[in-house]
Formats: sequence, C-alpha cells, structure tokens
Amino acid sequence: METKMDMLNGPLLKKILIFAFPIIIGSVLQQLFSAVDIAVVGLVGDSNGQAAIGANTSLIALFVNFFVGLTVGINVVIGNYIGRGHKERISMTVHTAICFAVFSGIGLLLLVEMVARPMLVLMATPDEVLDLAVTYLRIYALGMPFILLYNFGAAVLRTVGDTKRPLYALLAAGFINMVLDILLTVCLHLGVVGVAVATAFSNVISSSLVIWFLTHEDGDIRLNLSNLHIDGDDLVKLLKIGLPSGFQTMVFSIANLCIQTAINSYGPAAVAGNAVALIFEVLAYYVVTGINQAAVTFTSVNYGAGNLKRCFRVFLISMAVAVVLTNIVNYTFIFGEKFFVGLFTSDPAVAECVYQRFRVVLSVQFLICSYEISGSVLRGFGHSMLPAVITIFGTCVLRIIWVNTVCVKIRDISYVFVVYPVSWIVTGIAVVTAFVITFRRLYNSEKKK
Repeated sequence: METKMDMLNGPLLKKILIFAFPIIIGSVLQQLFSAVDIAVVGLVGDSNGQAAIGANTSLIALFVNFFVGLTVGINVVIGNYIGRGHKERISMTVHTAICFAVFSGIGLLLLVEMVARPMLVLMATPDEVLDLAVTYLRIYALGMPFILLYNFGAAVLRTVGDTKRPLYALLAAGFINMVLDILLTVCLHLGVVGVAVATAFSNVISSSLVIWFLTHEDGDIRLNLSNLHIDGDDLVKLLKIGLPSGFQTMVFSIANLCIQTAINSYGPAAVAGNAVALIFEVLAYYVVTGINQAAVTFTSVNYGAGNLKRCFRVFLISMAVAVVLTNIVNYTFIFGEKFFVGLFTSDPAVAECVYQRFRVVLSVQFLICSYEISGSVLRGFGHSMLPAVITIFGTCVLRIIWVNTVCVKIRDISYVFVVYPVSWIVTGIAVVTAFVITFRRLYNSEKKK
C-alpha cells in the first residue's frame, strides 16, 4: 500500500510534527465548539448559562471519550497491517470500524437522553442551573452519533498519515458553529438552546465531510457504504487494543465527575470559573494528544516492520516535543491571563476561580507528558492494558480518594485543584517505568532471534 507519509524511513522529528500539528489544530477546533458556546453565553451576561454548559463538560467527556479511546485500536491494527504489508485486511478493518461507530453512536444517543437529568442531579448540579444543564445535554446528545463517526473516520485517515483532511472538516464545522452561535444566541435570543443546536449541527458537518473523503479515497482505506459490515475477527482486534484505552478514559472521566461534583458545591461562580479554566487546560492538553496520535501510529507501523530502535527514537522525540510545546502554550495563557479570561467572563468571582486554577494546575500541566507519551508508545507495541491499568489506579482512583477525604475535611477549592499535579507525578513515574521494562524485554527478545 502506498501511504501518504513514509513512517518507516527518513527523519522523525519533521514527520512527527507534520503528522501532529493538524491533529492538534483539529482538536483545538473541537474544543472551540464548547469554548464559543461558553463565550457567547457569557458575553450576553448569562452566568447561569455558562454554568449549565460547564456542568456538562465532564459528563459529556464520560459518554464520548470511551468510544474515542477505542479509535486507538484503529491506529494500531491498521498501522500494523501497513508495517507488515497485509493489504487484504486493511479494507475489512475500515468497514468494520465505521459500521461499529454508527451503531455505537445511536446507542450512545439513546443512553444520554435517558440518563441526562439523573446524572446531573447525582453530580449536585446547582438547582438554579439544573434545567438549563439538562436541556443543553439532551440537545447536544443529538450530535453524538456524528461525533463518533467523525472520530472513527478521522482515525482511519490518520493511519496513512493523512491528518490534514480531518482538519479541513473541522475548519468548516467550526466556522458554521460560530456563525450559528451568534445567530441563534445573540440575534434570536435562544441562549443555551441556541448554542446546543449550533454545536450538534456542526458535528453533522464534520462527520459528513470525513465520510465523503473516505468514500472518494484511493487505495485500501477507501470506504464503500454498500459494503459496511462488521468482521468479527477485526472487531476483536480493534477492541483488544481500544477497550483498555476506552475504559481508561471513561474511568478518568468518572474521576473528573467526582471533582466536578466537589466544585459544584462551591456554587455557580465556581462552576462557571472552572468551566472557563478547563477550556485553556484542554487546549494545552490537545498538544499532547496530537503528539500521542503520532507516537502510537509511528510506533505501530515501525513495530509491525520489526524496527524497535526507530520505535525508541519515536518515544524520545515525541516526549521532548510534547513537553516543550505544552509549556509554551500553558505559559502563554498564564502570562496573558487577564486578556484570555476576559474573553469569556466579566464576573470578578468567576475570573478569580480561573486564576486560582491556572496557578495550581496549568503551571505544571506538562507533567502529563510523562504518562501520556509513554502510554501511547506502549499501545503502539500492542500493550494497551498495562498503561490503562496504571493510569486508572495512579490517576483516577487517587483523585476519587482525594476528593472524598482531603476535600471533605478542608473546604478550600484550591485543595480540589491540587489533586491534579499530585496524580500526574504518581502516574508518570509508574508508566515511564513500565515503558522502560517493556522496551527492554522486547529488545532483548528481538536480539535473541
């Protein structure tokens, strides 16, 4: 198969950057769907509307990120097929992945519609924003099948190094989302309903474009809609790699739900401030996820070709790039905090909560690179369960314990935020250690052949 990028030969730094930057920009655009929602609602003076949207951030992540985590299986399985030259299996895997995305998206939509209110009540969402939060989530859920379809389709394109066209799809969708936000919220005064409708419709646009790209693709990843089916063997392979990653992100989201619940107890200003701060943290985090996608894809292709030394270079370069870029982004936000926060709120109480979270969390967010990059390379080796288990215990379980012990005894929101750097340090040490041990074992096994 002729790929759009030769991942087996040539300098790695340039190719990793070329691969990762469209993903980073695309992920930022996805986050801007929510950011524009919060900004538009805030700028028309609706702090409760901001809180309603913010109260859903962790809950939406819980529902969606499990399935997005499954896309790691697509990267690894197809990447290995490319590295080994198994052309006949690639098309079957593509059709299995897209078909699975369709059925999963419909099921997710129905689930969210049923549990929207009970979940938000369980999270102790403030009474004054509860109805708005439920309305936003139920409308947002209409776009969930298309969110999954976009992410699964984009994952297929990325296996051959095509990270630009998924970006083009998001550029179009992001522009439409922004225009509809202004039209429905500012002009038609629909408030939270307007921004929810705009976001759901923008997801339809991005997924439709990605499917169009795949149906007009040349080569083995071409999608034929009349040939959609699920191959049992390929689905098992995808799930074997993807499920641990999906469960990791789901449990991670559950831990963040516990944190969100603790923050909700501090009132609407804290909820709104936390929502604004999360926008900047997630934007910085997407730098890491873009490098992650490059690391897992380059590793899977080169591991399939039996080139472990190149895999190790992928690890070193990806780690260095992720740390440097994350710090650049984070400290840009910190040094310009008054300007950036002013784009989203004019409420002093909301702004103060944002500044507080910046100081505690954003300033050391580069620590996540330790376990994120190491875990991605391990997944590229086909070891998806190991980083998932470590991350679940090192990050998620620790956060749940912290919220239910320290935060109960000390009623200071800064102690809620401190759990992030603590968990990052613990998890980073554990996953890097796991990577070193696994790589040595694979390398020694390869030398004996």
